[in-house]
Amino acid sequence: MIGSAVMGIGFLAQPAFSQTPVPEMINATDRATYVDLVDLAERSDMVIRAQIRRQIRLEPERAPGLAPGFARLYMEARTLSLIAGAAAVGESLTFLVDVPLDSKGKPQKYKKREVLLFADRVEGRPGSVRLTGKQAMLDYTPAFEARLRPILTELASGDVPPKVEGIGDALAVPGTLVGESETQIFVQTKDRSPVSITVLRRPGQAPQWGVSWGEIIDSAARAPAPQTLRWYRLACSLPDRLPSSANLARDPAARRLAEEDYLYVRKELGPCTRAITEPVQS
Repeated sequence: MIGSAVMGIGFLAQPAFSQTPVPEMINATDRATYVDLVDLAERSDMVIRAQIRRQIRLEPERAPGLAPGFARLYMEARTLSLIAGAAAVGESLTFLVDVPLDSKGKPQKYKKREVLLFADRVEGRPGSVRLTGKQAMLDYTPAFEARLRPILTELASGDVPPKVEGIGDALAVPGTLVGESETQIFVQTKDRSPVSITVLRRPGQAPQWGVSWGEIIDSAARAPAPQTLRWYRLACSLPDRLPSSANLARDPAARRLAEEDYLYVRKELGPCTRAITEPVQS
């Protein structure tokens, strides 16, 4: 009976992600950054805490696309809790996961191990889920859940910032005093929501910048706090440099100022650091 289930699910619910050799799962849990957690949570219909009951290694012919050094496992698990997701899940779950082989060419034993699954449902197969990334099964710890909870809460709120696609226009305008200027950078978003960045310079002061998330451009807007969705949207989606075509100024000095202010914002945002995930191609 188990064998027929494996045969059926092996092709219909195979992992839909690229595979490269990765460290052990527990290390991935420890190394996951804020960006990794947002990547996984946002692309998944549900986050499930589960305990592995049984694993069955699929034969290579039933594991199309399997990378060298990996095994594809059919997992049976007991649902412990639904941490995020709109619909209920059953007490039992099945899914496929690709795991690295040890030095003897064997996968680890996962039975009784508690894990967090980032997953989507499998259409027409109640009780089956499809993991949403090559590191979408991670060891569960209370500390890991505590890191993840604020992200899930923010994603479930009604104030999720729009996804950023790039830069629309940018314009730097010098002020009346030497060293005074204002630069407006208009951000392109997936849903066409208006987002703009303002950089203000005043003589003898450090530059000040902020983001307006709406129609009204607020000169008193603040920069997004690190490790928040607003920070994530900008730090992980804005280009490294201001595109020349987006710079509306014709005066060389004004163009340089716009470029400098944009680089200042990118530096202030800091790097978008991923340790276990890859950005989703839109």
